[in-house]
Amino acid sequence: MAAGRVFLVGAGPGDPELLTLKAVKVLGAADVVLHDELVSAEILKLIPANAEVLNVGKRCGKKSTPQEATNGLLIQHAIMGRTVVRLKGGDPFIFGRGGEELEALRKAGIEVEVVPGITAALGAAAGNQIPLTHREIASTLVLVTGSSKHSGDVANWPDRLPANATVVVYMPGHDFAALQQRLLASGVVAETPCAIISGATTESEQIHITSVRELSSAPRLAPPRLVVVGEVVRFADQVKQQFSGFTFSNQLAEVSPVVRESVE
Repeated sequence: MAAGRVFLVGAGPGDPELLTLKAVKVLGAADVVLHDELVSAEILKLIPANAEVLNVGKRCGKKSTPQEATNGLLIQHAIMGRTVVRLKGGDPFIFGRGGEELEALRKAGIEVEVVPGITAALGAAAGNQIPLTHREIASTLVLVTGSSKHSGDVANWPDRLPANATVVVYMPGHDFAALQQRLLASGVVAETPCAIISGATTESEQIHITSVRELSSAPRLAPPRLVVVGEVVRFADQVKQQFSGFTFSNQLAEVSPVVRESVE
């Protein structure tokens, strides 16, 4: 039997309308789909009824599928001659272990194609009208993760962050006090605004705006969430926050006259 083909597909941040046309096309031709825990139900509905669907997601504190097992399933189904879709939240190559799966498939001699998706940082920021870069105030974009393959390993965190940087922290965890200290130790000013965004681009999305100084006392919004840090957060859509049940911290009014005027 001729070997099948594997597609590493980015499902975007959650809104099915943010899928690429190619992602929809590939999903429609799938024989088997291995998806992350965080791929939305609306996107899963696009999978053909005759396709085999396997949840191989990973969630903190819950039973998860080991990465080695996922790699093995991808290879196994491809060897059987099937069209295999590995459906991953956001983009496959941004903190999504897509590189590990690519390596495993190449070693097994399996044909693989990558279909990019909108990563969570882009979807969350755009949905709340936060420009991650801005010619006048943010010429550097840093993507980091609060978690690591090795427990306690924070080697991915820069020793010094540029003053004009926007920092997006994926999987920030529950300990915002530790995140606050890491930001301050990297040279981020305490008055710098932060946006904690939960369930980006979905109906359950929430946003809480605060500052690095007050980050440790911020509410623990439900996962999946990320944190955007930088002056660009001052652009956040205040109207959306006011009328969509989002939370807004009064602390930001102390450090942003522009935002204070818009709220008043």
